[in-house]
Amino acid sequence: MTRWFPRAAYSRLALVLAAVACTAAVPPTVSAAPAAYRDSSLPVAYRVDDLMRRMSLRDKIGQMTQAERSAADSNAAAAAGIGSILSGGGSAPSPNTAQAWADMYDTYQRAAIATPLGIPIIYGVDAVHGHNNVHGATIFPHNIGLGATGDPELVERIGRATAEEIAGTGIDWDFAPCLCVARDDRWGRTYESFGETPERPAAMASVVSGLQGTSLDGPASVLATAKHYVGDGGTTGGDDQGNTEVSEQELRAVHLPPFQAAIERGVGSVMISFSSWNGVKMHANDYLINGLLKGELGFTGFVVSDWQAIDQLDGQEGFTAEEVRTSINAGLDMIMVPYDYQKFMDLLRAEVEAGRVPMARIDDANRRILTKKFELGLFERPFADRSFTGTIGSPEHRETAREAVRESLVLLKNDGNVLPLAKDGGKIFVAGKNADDIGNQSGGWTISWQGSSGPITPGTTIRQGIQQAVSPGTEVTYERNGYGIDNSYRAAIAVVGETPYAEGAGDRPGGLGLDDEDKAMLARLEKSGVPVIVLTVAGRPLDIAAELPAWSALVAAWLPGTEGAGVADVLFGDHGPTGTLPMTWMAGTDQQPINDGDGQRPLFPFGYGLSY
Repeated sequence: MTRWFPRAAYSRLALVLAAVACTAAVPPTVSAAPAAYRDSSLPVAYRVDDLMRRMSLRDKIGQMTQAERSAADSNAAAAAGIGSILSGGGSAPSPNTAQAWADMYDTYQRAAIATPLGIPIIYGVDAVHGHNNVHGATIFPHNIGLGATGDPELVERIGRATAEEIAGTGIDWDFAPCLCVARDDRWGRTYESFGETPERPAAMASVVSGLQGTSLDGPASVLATAKHYVGDGGTTGGDDQGNTEVSEQELRAVHLPPFQAAIERGVGSVMISFSSWNGVKMHANDYLINGLLKGELGFTGFVVSDWQAIDQLDGQEGFTAEEVRTSINAGLDMIMVPYDYQKFMDLLRAEVEAGRVPMARIDDANRRILTKKFELGLFERPFADRSFTGTIGSPEHRETAREAVRESLVLLKNDGNVLPLAKDGGKIFVAGKNADDIGNQSGGWTISWQGSSGPITPGTTIRQGIQQAVSPGTEVTYERNGYGIDNSYRAAIAVVGETPYAEGAGDRPGGLGLDDEDKAMLARLEKSGVPVIVLTVAGRPLDIAAELPAWSALVAAWLPGTEGAGVADVLFGDHGPTGTLPMTWMAGTDQQPINDGDGQRPLFPFGYGLSY
């Protein structure tokens, strides 16, 4: 029998059934409520909590994963839910132009924000002395030279200029500054240190303020990274990624203060060191990461691993579930797994589901990472700010770099006041493999990871700077190997030292002397009888005590970068030398390690520097 309903009752039933159908189709925790995390007027903490309530375990693990651009293009990164992309040293789009970088970055962001939750990526690069992966960028002196300036205000301005050039390519995260305290010059990363005592690196943490600006969501604000936590400059024998065998008291007194200074400046991320402390890999050190860094020092940003570093915990190639579990539980928030990102994500998921990595640890990592993404304004402005693209290699930034070069020079010897040289009259002879080579004077981490010799990027070589400085009537002769010099020249300028290298390849356990090419060239100049002025272009003090008596003057020029005219500014007296040694200068390699206050007699002490 058919049952009839009054029209009003039928209408009410239809509304109920429709409401039930809508409720079943739309999960109330995801789409029925407004997406509060997209509301920029709400507090960041509230937005983070709202977003995390909407995230699956897969989403959260994705935010903790960083892949290399060459292994995950924009579509692959978005499909996997990867939260961060990086360019390793030398990993650049083709062509390597600022415009191509910005286009690449925007492609990644378009793919990321098209995903259901629309979480933007954060893209990291090693811009360690300017935006050094980008052809045409301003290349500033490496940190050892900036340490010699003793000028934190200048270093902060360099950070600001670098941030503008980084922002012009879209990148929002810089793996800098390196705040290591280098205690052994045989270490191949010595030039990444501002000095051998904690005071100079701590003072030069001012670069953090330059990179990040007054507010992370401000114009050209780039997230800074204090690295490599902690003790990487104190390894036994200067062995890169080696073992720092010191007491906790010494670790805290020597190696920790620069990180404290960076945290006080609000540094957004900290990168963990490859090295070990008394046999325990830093990437597994719960006490130093969870306990000291996040607990005692109150660091609220996020912690990122170094390149494939979790692979090294068990000494075997490739990472395991145990290595993933150990590093995450030790306090690592984001893991740099350049190529095997899917394996990492699968292993971490299995560890969480098995209860071996607490969900609370996953949530803490995500809260830290997402907080920085919101603070950077990535949800509101995910694309490159091309108003800054024109600042890359700009005259203003190059002038700041030139200022840094001249402040970084350390005058170590000046017999008979041979310096400054007159600009007028006579002939000047210039020689040496580092006199007319942008690649050599820029060092490692320039265009490629290890750097390379030659005209790798626009700039002014030291030889060109000398030529520009003298008067039209002064003859400048350049011959790399010193051939053709005679006593008709009033001075010879020899530019000697090292050729480019970076970590690993730069370790020199066998000695720190000049190479045969430099020695042969110097012998030719010395034989002429004219005053010989030697400039060392190198990432550390060199073993030159035996050669020094034959030279009239010695200037440490470190690794000055693209603005070689800053060297001429000092050689010819437009500016006096003001730099002082950030590292003790050994009397011989057999003194290594040699540091201020250790009782050894150096060739030149820490803090030494002459003036005119």
